[in-house]
Amino acid sequence: MLRRSLSVLLLICLGCSAQSVPPDTARVIERQVRSFYHLPSEVEVSIGPMSPSPDFPAYDTVRVTVSTPGSKEAPHTLDFLLAKDRKSMIRLTRFDLTKDPSAEVMSKLNLKDRPTRGNKDAKVVLVNFDDFQCPFCSHMHTTLFPQILKEYGDRVLFVYKDYPLEEIHPWAVHAAINANCLAEQGNDAYWDFADYIHGNQREVNSEKGREAQFAKLDQITLLQGQQHNLDMSKLQSCVKAQKNSAVLASIKEGDAVGVSATPTLFVNGEEIDGALPVAEVRAALDRALVQAGVPVPAHPQDSAAGSVPATPAPSSGSAPPAPAKRN
Repeated sequence: MLRRSLSVLLLICLGCSAQSVPPDTARVIERQVRSFYHLPSEVEVSIGPMSPSPDFPAYDTVRVTVSTPGSKEAPHTLDFLLAKDRKSMIRLTRFDLTKDPSAEVMSKLNLKDRPTRGNKDAKVVLVNFDDFQCPFCSHMHTTLFPQILKEYGDRVLFVYKDYPLEEIHPWAVHAAINANCLAEQGNDAYWDFADYIHGNQREVNSEKGREAQFAKLDQITLLQGQQHNLDMSKLQSCVKAQKNSAVLASIKEGDAVGVSATPTLFVNGEEIDGALPVAEVRAALDRALVQAGVPVPAHPQDSAAGSVPATPAPSSGSAPPAPAKRN
């Protein structure tokens, strides 16, 4: 009897703390959410549950869930504050000041055994999610190397991660796999390959057909192997196998930290995308150096202060192209 009474009391308390949103209010909330976020008709919006806000006595907390039927993307949840008089609704973003978001980003990136340039003991790490066929990545690459490397090489560690956009760059995955085959035997072999491909994309693009482009990449890869005195039998086997597990793992890491286009850079976890001018890349590096207690280098006059766009995924219709996202 006592157990049953406690159960009933618990249910009553739960009913007091969380309850359904009245249908009329739910319809008004959905209309506002759809209008504000420009949601298309196929997107589903569900409202509730509602419970008293622990921080704002004049408001209730309401959760709104947005989902697209048939999509592999997880539903998005948005928490709002709904006024007790049901005449207004507010969305606030809570920041946990006990956590370092940049450190959390870096903790999600596996940099072990990746080729590096710069100072291996540096307190500032620049991670670039790269696509070998992306023209904007080539622009960024030639800015980082040698320009930025020359300025910051004794203070910053540079690391590349793979994020090939195969949907629009059909030979990018093959190039990434070949680069990793070189990296297994030599740091310099990887970077010489990266320098060459980013400086000579037209050489691969000019080949007729995908198989011919793959063959050209393999030829360039094996030539790099010879120049660096690598184990050619091992390199040829790796290139022929075309194992993509490491590339897929890198893509998954990129997705986990919000990468949606190339190039995307992280400076000690702070994201900067390719649409930013070189001066802003410097600003991010300088900020990280100051925070790490490392002197900022003197900067030469920047003669090319233009922006480097990022390559997004293809889009349809008249809307601006959305960043590349992998479902």
